[in-house]
Amino acid sequence: MAFAYLRQYPVLQALEKFSAALQRFAERHGKPNLYHQTITWAYVFLIHERISRAACPQTWDEFARANPDLLTWKNGILKKYYAEETLQSDVARRAFVFPDKFESNSLANTLSS
Repeated sequence: MAFAYLRQYPVLQALEKFSAALQRFAERHGKPNLYHQTITWAYVFLIHERISRAACPQTWDEFARANPDLLTWKNGILKKYYAEETLQSDVARRAFVFPDKFESNSLANTLSS
């Protein structure tokens, strides 16, 4: 869904709309504590970055094939940027926390791409 919002709205508007929709979804299913702001925002920004780097607009299927690391939950991409304790914290659940961990070359590789 974040991909769809990002294809339709500027990134900050997509972030606001997607976050609100995800919170409503969690509340409607009786699990308001399921929403996690750091994970939500980090994925929206990562998806936005990948959309921006693509040579031309992609369909969802093309995007998914080109970015399988964004679709892996267990041991997914956030492990590169966040310590487990950070993502498990109440602060990270309630507010966006900046990444606190980087693999040695991941940021350099990202910036040079």
